[in-house]
Amino acid sequence: MKNKLENSNPNQDLDAYWSEKATQIEWFKPYDKVIDESIKPIPRWFVGGQLNTCHNALDRHVNAGRGKSTALIYDSAMTGEKLRFSYQMLLDATATFAGAMARQGISKGDRVIIYMPMIPQAIVAMLACARLGAIHSVVFGGFAAAELAARIDDVKPKLIVTASCGLEPDRIIEYKPLVDDAINQAIHPPEVCVVWQRREVIAKIQSGRDHNWFDFIASAKPHDCVPVAATDPLYILYTSGTTGQAKGIVRDNGGHAVALNWSMKYIYDIEPNDIFWAASDIGWVVGHSYIVYGPLLKGATTLLYEGKSVGTPDAGAFWRVAEEYKVNCLLTAPSAIRAIKAADPNAKLLESYNLSYLKSLFLAGERCDPETLNWSQKVLGVPVIDHWWQTETGWSIAATPLGNDAFKTKLGAAGKAMPGWNVEVLDDNGRPVKKGEIGSIVCRLPLAPSSLVNLWNAESRFIESYFADYPGYYKTGDAGYIDEEGYIFVMTRTDDIINVAGHRLSTGAIEDLLATHPDVAECAVIGIKDSIKGHVPLGLLCLKTSTDRPHEQIIAESIALIRLQIGAVASFKNALIVKRLPKTRSGKVLRATIRKIADGEAYETPATIDDPAILDEIEEALK
Repeated sequence: MKNKLENSNPNQDLDAYWSEKATQIEWFKPYDKVIDESIKPIPRWFVGGQLNTCHNALDRHVNAGRGKSTALIYDSAMTGEKLRFSYQMLLDATATFAGAMARQGISKGDRVIIYMPMIPQAIVAMLACARLGAIHSVVFGGFAAAELAARIDDVKPKLIVTASCGLEPDRIIEYKPLVDDAINQAIHPPEVCVVWQRREVIAKIQSGRDHNWFDFIASAKPHDCVPVAATDPLYILYTSGTTGQAKGIVRDNGGHAVALNWSMKYIYDIEPNDIFWAASDIGWVVGHSYIVYGPLLKGATTLLYEGKSVGTPDAGAFWRVAEEYKVNCLLTAPSAIRAIKAADPNAKLLESYNLSYLKSLFLAGERCDPETLNWSQKVLGVPVIDHWWQTETGWSIAATPLGNDAFKTKLGAAGKAMPGWNVEVLDDNGRPVKKGEIGSIVCRLPLAPSSLVNLWNAESRFIESYFADYPGYYKTGDAGYIDEEGYIFVMTRTDDIINVAGHRLSTGAIEDLLATHPDVAECAVIGIKDSIKGHVPLGLLCLKTSTDRPHEQIIAESIALIRLQIGAVASFKNALIVKRLPKTRSGKVLRATIRKIADGEAYETPATIDDPAILDEIEEALK
């Protein structure tokens, strides 16, 4: 057993536990206090300490003689380009770009927006900001100009770093016109825009404001790491969200570095030089935590992949990458696995690849239905582990640590609470529910290191969104239950708990059952308004590509399945076959939007949607 939790209940002595973990990070100035609970509503970690996140991600490994070790592997299924960067190479590129930014007047506390595709320069820009103590805000490349303009006005950046284009399997998205439009719309436009020119599109450069990347760094002197307070912001990341206005999550430096470095070994069983692949996007929290910072803090090799799970070129894309680079741990969203399963249900393409180096598959970003988890484990033959965390938390609230004999996976569960997290389930009146009963999942304060510390420019919203409903707790917005053994089952968002004739039902539980139908690739269940019962569930089913059975028969079987397993109380009488589900770019199903369409309510197309045309298809299907 490689991996053992030294203290079975670290929440009993937070100071001692996290103080020991903090010794794995290099500090320019020791902290005065591990946790200061006098700061409200969120206590702060490692108060008085000074460090630099970039130093801990790059410099300390080079200083330890590991400069030749591979830090970053880049694989673009879109262009065929493949690159490797040693820690020394990544450090040199980062220090030079930091020097160019400093020459432009960027310094500690300044904001920089990064609007980039999945290319190495995006990681260089993020680390260069951290090196200077500047605060980066990564905006998913391809977001609409109006959304980018709103973020510009919120963070007021001095600089935007972008690329000429992003690449999709069927199209090229020109970024620079979107950036220009956003800057023109913004009330607080940035002073400078740096553009990485890609071969596929050469962007127009506006004289006086825009700089080509290589012109910008020409003759720049490498910049040293700037000491920052542990409590200073590292980045602002806007929640993708499925409803409402995006929130700018603020993450600090100290707690973030300690928690992410710790999580790489304890949760993922990753050591220096291991190959870790988070198949996500740098625009999301998974990309921040586990494409960029987590693996590099640990001294591992991180893999940056520009491509899809299917379509670049086929459903074997992930297996090709895992074999080629001898990936030890793969972290992705359940939706990516469901897409592979739908296109290749018998995993025939997997037979062409040798995945002997792969030790585990971790799933996050949305709830994983047991059917998808079982399929993955069967075809890969390695532990497949669902775990639960949020943009706000930065790393796992609940998980099943790999390589720790004290933890076992339990089907349908997200694992047990990780150190620093006190998870409870409350009813609508804030009272604890019995074990096994569904309610609102909350976390008792203080929160673990690396949790959000505020919302940018929105402290009152911060308190109202997360702490007002359950004083003394952080409201996760998720619903579920905790069983007698302490396993946490995250069933759905609290908004997706439906009341059918007085019975509280989880749409997630219904989805789990529908997903077991042999013809169903993926599904979503929503509650629609009913004048008699309050709500009734409606299922939307996407079928496997190999299915040619009559839709009416599949629907009838699905309804019978729910009646048999849950009973008439579910009142599940309606299901529709749809070609695809509307999702955010990070793979989350837009259930709230579907619900509004079904109820005939007005809705706005979410800025995070992967393909707006899907909503027209859903409207047509729901008529």
